[in-house]
Amino acid sequence: MSVIALLKKGNKSSGMAALGNTALTIAKGAAAMISGSGAMLATTLHSLADALNQGFVFFGSALAEKEPTKRFPTGFGRVINLFVLIAVIVISIMAYETIHKGWELIQHPKESTDLWLNVGVMILAVLVDGFILVKAMKEIAHETRTPAKGLGVVPVAFKNVGLATPPTRLVFYEDIIATFGALLALISILIAHFTGLYFLDGVGTLLIGLLLVGIAIKIGFENTLGLIGVAAPKDIEDRIAKIILDDPDVVDIKQLRLIQEGRRYHVEGYIELVEGLTLAVADDIKIGVRNKLLDDPDISDVTIGILETDQVQTWKQ
Repeated sequence: MSVIALLKKGNKSSGMAALGNTALTIAKGAAAMISGSGAMLATTLHSLADALNQGFVFFGSALAEKEPTKRFPTGFGRVINLFVLIAVIVISIMAYETIHKGWELIQHPKESTDLWLNVGVMILAVLVDGFILVKAMKEIAHETRTPAKGLGVVPVAFKNVGLATPPTRLVFYEDIIATFGALLALISILIAHFTGLYFLDGVGTLLIGLLLVGIAIKIGFENTLGLIGVAAPKDIEDRIAKIILDDPDVVDIKQLRLIQEGRRYHVEGYIELVEGLTLAVADDIKIGVRNKLLDDPDISDVTIGILETDQVQTWKQ
């Protein structure tokens, strides 16, 4: 598969977020240099971290779509978890620098200049990050096959984010912090200017850094599980079990193991068939069930064994 073809399969949310945050980094950086605002500098570093992370994760998500090879027969799905973990390191470094800058501004507060430049850039940041966040929410609804329109996409996204792909989850969590951080920076700048309590600029900066620490811990933990190899969520297990049991000749599932790898699932199990079938017929049924499972775009490979029913119901929906 060519590089261009692979890139086309990259996660759209992370690609869009990388472009949006690159533009914001330039705008915020210029405003921070002109005004000297600590909160503006903190949110500039946040946007820079997001741009680097999302670009890195976009390329990782494209590489994860590479076809299995003889040396890597199960494919490259877990590569994306590794890329996201490296992105977490970048977030952690930026969090440290942001907290350090915030504490420095609390100890040595100073007035920032060009108020309306800062306000304008922060409003732009809220709009851009908010737009990316909405796109990520829609991507979560699409990936989890949960129809939602308008404001209904918000509760759907929060409910199903755990079922989304690692890149989409990263974009979702990061842009929640980015949007909230931009609002926090905007409020800090305005309050500091109109009250003369310039240490509040440092407080806002410090809080943004702490938010980055929280998101780094959460994303790091989730992707460490994915890198080790984690069982599929219960909703996915139920969906796959239903596909199997919808076949009229399948009476039970004796064993089912689902391993999540990137955004794909490996299915292994034993199914029980009705009594009295010849081996040839039973084999045809097994192949039919396997093909139905492979029609699901989230399933990468299926290994199924067949047994004659023991008249004991093992699988319970």
